[in-house]
Amino acid sequence: MATARMPRPAAEDPVKVDPNHYRIEHENNRARVVRVHYGPRERSVMHAHPATIAVFLTDGVFTFKYPDGKTEEITCRAGEARFFDAFEHLPESKTDKPFEAVLVELKG
Repeated sequence: MATARMPRPAAEDPVKVDPNHYRIEHENNRARVVRVHYGPRERSVMHAHPATIAVFLTDGVFTFKYPDGKTEEITCRAGEARFFDAFEHLPESKTDKPFEAVLVELKG
């Protein structure tokens, strides 16, 4: 589970800074649903998420690099749902298969 968490500045919204991997599926005043797709061994850029429920559609293994330079390996299993507090990271896929997830970002 991600450990180095902090609130998301608007400039680091993953949909804005990395639209190749993140796409809005639905949004209203209470939540935003974001589709996540990574190809094999792809990496993103540093970005942040608010408190989020992640639903993993495929298995995946990622390295999360945090702003303080620390790293953490995250393993995801298809069908699993996981809650994350707000955090900032740079994810990198470590598998040879595509990865898909749906994020439900909670709004204050």
